[in-house]
Amino acid sequence: MTAKKGYLFAELDVVDAAHFHNEYMARVHPVLDEYGAIFLAGSDAPVVKEGGREVKRVVLLEFSSLQRAEEFYHSDRYQAIIGYRFKSARSHLYIFEGTDA
Repeated sequence: MTAKKGYLFAELDVVDAAHFHNEYMARVHPVLDEYGAIFLAGSDAPVVKEGGREVKRVVLLEFSSLQRAEEFYHSDRYQAIIGYRFKSARSHLYIFEGTDA
């Protein structure tokens, strides 16, 4: 039996686009690559059907396992740059395990 995939889902409201792209995004891509993250989907125009809250951007990443997603999030390299996201976007991040197909 193979390990279930791990996922990171983010809801973002970017409040400083220049800082977000130039500081956070420029630094996060190499760390995502190091942890084998696969970009599955993203949108700057998600349609919220329920829940009554406004979401500006969503991103879904896949990792080889839940453990690998957690390792990415808690890594020294990611923690060193997370402040750039905090300064430039309001966000909710979720890490969860996939299901059997």
